[in-house]
Amino acid sequence: MSATKHSVKVSILGEEYTIRSDVPPEQTKAIAKYLDDAVREVMHGGKVLDSQRAAILAALQITNDLFEARAGAEEIASSMEALSADVRRWLPPAKRGN
Repeated sequence: MSATKHSVKVSILGEEYTIRSDVPPEQTKAIAKYLDDAVREVMHGGKVLDSQRAAILAALQITNDLFEARAGAEEIASSMEALSADVRRWLPPAKRGN
């Protein structure tokens, strides 16, 4: 069974888009606002006036943020595994699990 599809109208750089997705409408609106803010930030930087070019640069920045977050999550997961292994050694043998 597939998730319920929602149609949500969002505005990015003053243009309206209808997004059909299985994500909750509030999340779709938040994502669109995040993108709109990122593109506007690039455009207000003064060096890029073309909205398409600004959208590409904003997408690159957002993708970089995603990659950094994934790397951070992997680092945290690795640290948690190491900590878990350290704690496991302190447990009685019957409580250690595999």
